[in-house]
Amino acid sequence: MKQTVTSRVSLIYTLSVRNLWRQRRRNTILLVSVISAITGVVVLNSLVRGMQLQMVDQVVYNLNGHITLHAPDYRSDPAITRGFLEDSDEFAHKLESVNLAGWATRIKVPAVVMSERETRGVQIIGIDPSQEHISIVSDLRIEGSFLTDSTDNRIVLGRALLTQLRTKIGHRIVVVMQDSNNKSIEVGFQIAGVYDSNSEGMEKHVIFAGKHALQQFLKSESITELSLRFNTRLIPPGILESISQSFPNLEAVDWKNIDPILAFMYESVNAMVYVWLAIVFTALVFGLMNTFITAVLERTHEIGLCKSMGMKSSLVLYQVTTESLIIMFLGLIGGLLLSWGVLQLIGDGIDLSAFAAGVEMLNLAPKIRPAVVWQDVSIVVIATIFLALTASLYPAIRAVRLDPLVALRD
Repeated sequence: MKQTVTSRVSLIYTLSVRNLWRQRRRNTILLVSVISAITGVVVLNSLVRGMQLQMVDQVVYNLNGHITLHAPDYRSDPAITRGFLEDSDEFAHKLESVNLAGWATRIKVPAVVMSERETRGVQIIGIDPSQEHISIVSDLRIEGSFLTDSTDNRIVLGRALLTQLRTKIGHRIVVVMQDSNNKSIEVGFQIAGVYDSNSEGMEKHVIFAGKHALQQFLKSESITELSLRFNTRLIPPGILESISQSFPNLEAVDWKNIDPILAFMYESVNAMVYVWLAIVFTALVFGLMNTFITAVLERTHEIGLCKSMGMKSSLVLYQVTTESLIIMFLGLIGGLLLSWGVLQLIGDGIDLSAFAAGVEMLNLAPKIRPAVVWQDVSIVVIATIFLALTASLYPAIRAVRLDPLVALRD
């Protein structure tokens, strides 16, 4: 029995390879089309996934974190009066079981800055520089000096804001804020340094001060947020609910709620990837089906002769299906290898600095680096095999239904 099955498989394979070789030109064109389609799908998907993950990285890295905890009413009125007390020991205890890259406590309040020439509305952020390895602060390019610690009573501005205020490093500016008594206060700060960022919006609207120094000016011991960043690019499943339970008196907000527009774009990318896959593989199905229908029509006489000599219909069915599988399998291997080569060439990323305004609007880095998502590759592999079977089904059934006498007469 085993020998019979083996010999039958060997016969089907031999006949399929022979038939494919007989139409080398046509099948080579089909194979190249399959390789090109799979390469295009994998490479484009990797670039889109890289863009998608960079969106998350940017919003997480830009002083938001994966999850931010603050008082329940803070988002509607971001004032120091809607802060909460900092307890580092309690925070560390509650977060010890969470796989974090780090956490940081901050004060974020609206303010107005005034130089001797200009006035601008900004957000002043009180930070502890030792905690900011989890955010963009640690990578900012600084001219002058940055804050030494959380008690530093100087201030750091963005390059664009410094230009708007028409002032210089070392000069003093006045910052108007509301203190814990809801009274407007004016505080003079010396400009310690200027930072450069990839985002002009950040440079214009975000200024940094020492957290403890800012608390003294605001006459409060409160902070306005606890920012968490994980070791993973995305938030682990169920962790938001767990953290909410650990901090019942605070509101836990993930990055999707912090930036809902970006979250919508992120989800839209998922839909776009699957639509793109559907379009490409639908086109492949029709191309493959047309090729094998033509092949069956060209071999009508041959198939009729084989059936008249006792060849079973199942062997005809398996033969046509095997031809389709061989083409798609070779195309899959070739496409994946070519994709790997292309991704190696563009591994350092595609520079989009020429489109700086659009890139900033999408909250992307100046370079888009491809990111291979193995789930997408698995879908490509499974879809290729499935579509090879689907595309060969109609031509195979047509070959099976051939009447040997009619086929021989034609």
